[in-house]
Amino acid sequence: MSINFSKFPDGLVPAIVQDAHTQTVLMLGYMNADAVAHTQRLGRVTFFSRSKNRLWTKGEESGHYLTFISLAVDCDGDALLIQAQPEGPTCHKGTDSCWGAVNRPHYGFLSTLEGVIEDRQKQPTADSYVARLMAQGINKIAQKVGEEAIETVIEAKDSNSDLFLNESADLLFHLLILLQAKGHRLYDVVAVLKARNA
Repeated sequence: MSINFSKFPDGLVPAIVQDAHTQTVLMLGYMNADAVAHTQRLGRVTFFSRSKNRLWTKGEESGHYLTFISLAVDCDGDALLIQAQPEGPTCHKGTDSCWGAVNRPHYGFLSTLEGVIEDRQKQPTADSYVARLMAQGINKIAQKVGEEAIETVIEAKDSNSDLFLNESADLLFHLLILLQAKGHRLYDVVAVLKARNA
């Protein structure tokens, strides 16, 4: 679909910038036809700055460029979604995004579960299984991962899918605890897998 710049009196179309990898929304800017052409030619996201009254490449002063990946036009042709790779913080206040969001990968419920594990580690309560396991130290956590791995292998050899899936869930849960105890997150493991696949 073509971009309908004429829909706005100043010819500026709102452009939402999203991290192509994490899907975090980074910022909102405005683009005219020249800004779009410059972005595609330069490979760095460029807006029309209303305050400077000129084209402005994000990062031209800070060095925190947004490497252009792709552009999508919405159904009415009057808003853009830019996929980019940020080179440093996007916001002029030094945060990852203009909404203060931390820009890291999110894996839906698994990331939410990691947040719960982190909370139990930092604010332990007596009734928390995670807190009790963390208190026993890395050797006990690693042992639990080993036990759950063996139980998963045993159930994989049988034909009861419910038991196999439950043991797989236990294994993944305890692996997330072990990662957290070692100061890592799921996205660190994903980064290793991506590097192997490069």
